[in-house]
Amino acid sequence: MAKEVIFGKPFETEAIVGKVERADSLENWQVTQRQDKLVFRCALNPNDIVYGLGEQVKGINKRGGRYVSYNTDNPHQTDESLSLYGSHNVLIIDGDKCFGAFFDTPSKVLFEIDVDNSGEIVVTCEPNVKVVELQGESAYAIAREFLSLIGTSYIPPLWAFGFGQSRWGYKTQKDFDSVVDGYRNAGIPLDWVCMDIDYMDRYIDFTVNTKRFPDLAAYVGSLKAGGIRLVPIIDAGVKVEPHNDTYETGVANGYFCTNHEGKPFKAGVWPGMTHFPDFFQPAAREWFGDEYRKLTDMGIEGFWNDMNEPAIFYSEYTILNGLTPPPASEGVKEPNAYKDYRNFYHNVNGERVLHDKVHNLYGALMTRAASERLNKILPVRFLLFSRASYVGAHRYGGIWTGDNSSDWDHLVRNVKMMPSLNMAGFLYSGADTGGFGGNCSRELMLRWLAFSAFTPLMRNHSAILTKKQECYRYSGKEDFQSVVSLRYRLLPYIYSEFVKAALSSDMYIKPLGFEYDDAYSRRTEDQLLVGESIMIAPVLEKDAKGRKVWLPEDMTEVRYDGSGFLCEQVSKGMREVKVPLGEVVFYIRRGKCVPVTKSAQCTAETDLRDVVLLGDGKEYRQYADDGFTKDVTAENIVTVKK
Repeated sequence: MAKEVIFGKPFETEAIVGKVERADSLENWQVTQRQDKLVFRCALNPNDIVYGLGEQVKGINKRGGRYVSYNTDNPHQTDESLSLYGSHNVLIIDGDKCFGAFFDTPSKVLFEIDVDNSGEIVVTCEPNVKVVELQGESAYAIAREFLSLIGTSYIPPLWAFGFGQSRWGYKTQKDFDSVVDGYRNAGIPLDWVCMDIDYMDRYIDFTVNTKRFPDLAAYVGSLKAGGIRLVPIIDAGVKVEPHNDTYETGVANGYFCTNHEGKPFKAGVWPGMTHFPDFFQPAAREWFGDEYRKLTDMGIEGFWNDMNEPAIFYSEYTILNGLTPPPASEGVKEPNAYKDYRNFYHNVNGERVLHDKVHNLYGALMTRAASERLNKILPVRFLLFSRASYVGAHRYGGIWTGDNSSDWDHLVRNVKMMPSLNMAGFLYSGADTGGFGGNCSRELMLRWLAFSAFTPLMRNHSAILTKKQECYRYSGKEDFQSVVSLRYRLLPYIYSEFVKAALSSDMYIKPLGFEYDDAYSRRTEDQLLVGESIMIAPVLEKDAKGRKVWLPEDMTEVRYDGSGFLCEQVSKGMREVKVPLGEVVFYIRRGKCVPVTKSAQCTAETDLRDVVLLGDGKEYRQYADDGFTKDVTAENIVTVKK
């Protein structure tokens, strides 16, 4: 059983919901105090692999890196970035001895993992922390133990596994019609379209610009009849504006974070000066979550929560100090947002708590606020994903990996980050396919789509003023039809494997080293296992005509070109594989099967039970339901035979 050791008076994050045994000391870590910090040290052997940390840069193996858990709006991320949008403080050491640790604290944590070949892990954090030690026979076993401790993953509806299109810059109903028509006319499948901040009235949460959307409820209904759902954005800040009922109710009930003087803290974001809801108050969570009803009453069944690190452009304090309001935080520097995190407070059971001390929980609690109320408001499952997160938020919604760029390195980072996110519980996750910033080339978009076709969250998203990157805008639309249609043909498998993983405290995406113990598999970071049957080896280099693929065992190679599946039995070892643009090659493990269905333009046209099995196995255990029911149980798993 996992053991926990308590240092000081840690803040209760509620990340751990399973049973752990209390212990007096840690088995694998030396602990010292340095000024006002605790320092944990753990020796590493030369061949140890260090997994974990969820949403972080560098590779699957975190050796050689310095990382800071401190949720940061960092749109300019590189391999040298210290912090991204989420904080997931779990490590798994895989070597002659396998063990893990979760450093449960919502404040800043520094991880130094074999930096400059030091041969050790050094973790530095506040003196109030709960450390959960994890034991197991393998890294995979430890990951599953951790998943069982943090609770069952959020499970979205079937339509959320369809392809989504998004762009900051869709402003009017005509813009959305153009996007939907563009996909339908090109024969490229689509299930949902995101509404960024321009759908709102002056960027104010829970409002609609009625000049741009005269009757949003009717429009939502008409799109839904054609198999398309609208998914609006909700930001963390509530505009300071009298006569706005969200603002008025929050002020009247003390639901907002407060400044040094005890008044509602004011910070500038998209609508101008805003107050931040104090999600640490249960009543404030219930109030804010119930505000989503203003949109669900119009037929909306999905949301994405943004700017919830929280992002701060400037504030009442940084303006008074004469600092220039930046457009966003700048990663490892000390932006205004970092200063302002020490300028406001939360009410936690009647005690004023400085935001900086609990910073990493803020976005997670916004997700919880929305999810708990949506579960009561809506009779069906809903889509919900967030930018900021902490371990435990996976029970309430998914995440996307924030503002990336149209760059091959960012595609590689997306691939390597996915198994780490799964280890931290975030099964429903994915990146902005094609990149949020920059101008995505045709080649990069097709290669990125070929990878995203296997991730639970598959969304094409881009920033205003960048090249428009909807799939139908590129030449050779048949290649995009092919790659996106593969996603829909694989839906019986993707949906099944996701739900089965959620129900059994398992990972949907794993590194090869979790299933194969040969040296090459343990060091391979550009091939992944997807569910119980599939291995993928995406093409990740510009101008590449294919790639080398490592096969840790005999497998079935499957090539899909839009017209059908070509299967070939291939032998264990290194293999050179040609992968033209518009084709996707993946592998089915020995003795396994993959169910595929017919092509469809949206999930409403997909029949999960009308499947053919690929691979050399004889049967497949498939989860299939109506795609909406909240009653997701193992009773819906049936055996499909060849």
